[in-house]
Amino acid sequence: MTAEFAVALPAVVLVLGLLLAGSAAGLTQLRLEEAARAGARALARGEDAAAVGGIVRHLAGDSVRATVAADGGWLSVTVSGAVSGAAGSLIPWTLTARAWARSESPDAPAASAPWPAPLGLGREA
Repeated sequence: MTAEFAVALPAVVLVLGLLLAGSAAGLTQLRLEEAARAGARALARGEDAAAVGGIVRHLAGDSVRATVAADGGWLSVTVSGAVSGAAGSLIPWTLTARAWARSESPDAPAASAPWPAPLGLGREA
């Protein structure tokens, strides 16, 4: 009985660790996607880059990097960040989310900024 337990315990711990790492990555991806969507909506309404950066930071955390870009009448916000928690320090995953929105006002202050423009969030690699 002890030998079987000694053989099975590392496998169970490994599977549990992989499940926790996958859960942390999933939650981080959801946060990044929500931040990118909210940033794109704010950018489409005509908010400036500082306001968009505040929204992204509030939803995804201070360690994310975000970039805005324009393609015709479409605006995009790309947010990337590392997986948080113990799993993130063991496996250096960088996840990315991008959201597009159509500009609602042609004379929006964000539309006159140079593109692509980093929002100055987090540490630049």
